[in-house]
Amino acid sequence: MKNQPTKEAVREWLRQRQLHREPPPPIKQIQREVGWNLIDVRDAKAKEEHLLAA
Repeated sequence: MKNQPTKEAVREWLRQRQLHREPPPPIKQIQREVGWNLIDVRDAKAKEEHLLAA
């Protein structure tokens, strides 16, 4: 039979894991890191230039 950890040991392990967990970064940071905001800016400029040329 395997020795199982005690309930208190499991609770402490979970507490330690939760302490080291970080919240996800803000959506703007994610967009900046994957370059989506650059695409949005380029699209906006292209639409603006298209409207000005018309």
